[in-house]
Amino acid sequence: MDGKKQIYLAGPLFSQAERDFNVLLRDKLVEMGFSVFLPQEDGNDTESSRMEDRQKTIFDNDVQGIDNSDIVLAVLDGGSDVDSGTAWEMGYAYAKGIPVLGLKTDFRTFGDEGIVNLMMEMAIEALERDVDSILKVLESYL
Repeated sequence: MDGKKQIYLAGPLFSQAERDFNVLLRDKLVEMGFSVFLPQEDGNDTESSRMEDRQKTIFDNDVQGIDNSDIVLAVLDGGSDVDSGTAWEMGYAYAKGIPVLGLKTDFRTFGDEGIVNLMMEMAIEALERDVDSILKVLESYL
């Protein structure tokens, strides 16, 4: 182990724009000095692996990625509600006592109830609305 704190970067990864944003965010985190588990690259979650009926491998790799992480950074973009896989990853990390931080750059909210679903919002230690702000929060975890 290189002694760097590891971040599990949870978030939607189903469009080119989502994957590109995840890589951009990952690169910024690495520049800061974190090690990053990015499911779209490190979790073996590819179209061909899904076609080969290897969902269990993807699931196991992602669970291990969370288990080995010090922090989960959840990208909460994608509309008024959170991506279901991201929601599960957040809940799992929360139950394991791993700090969860949220980033929602999407201006759509959950309505009068808050920025995101109450269960998501209450499970996170910080919720920021832009990349620079979440990076500033993460500085305290280095």
